[in-house]
Amino acid sequence: MTPFFAYPADIRKVIYTTNAIESVNMSLRKIIKNRGSFPSDESAVKLLYLALQNIARKWTMPIKEWKAALNRFAILFGDRMPAL
Repeated sequence: MTPFFAYPADIRKVIYTTNAIESVNMSLRKIIKNRGSFPSDESAVKLLYLALQNIARKWTMPIKEWKAALNRFAILFGDRMPAL
C-alpha cells in the first residue's frame, strides 16, 4: 500500500477510481483457470499475450482524468514514455 501513496494525486486518482486492473486480472485468471495445465512456460505466456490482445479490443470507455495522469506520467517518467 505504501508505494501507492508515493505517486502524485493525479496518478492515484486514475488508479483507484478505475477497475481496469482488476478487470484484466480477472480475465487472465479466468483463462488460466479454464486451461488448467500448460506444457511449458512459453505456452502460458503465449496464451496470456493473446488474451491481453482480446481484452484490449474490448476496452472502449476512456479512463476518467486520464489526461492529467498522462501528463504527470510524462513528467515523472519522461525517459520511459514514447513521444506522442
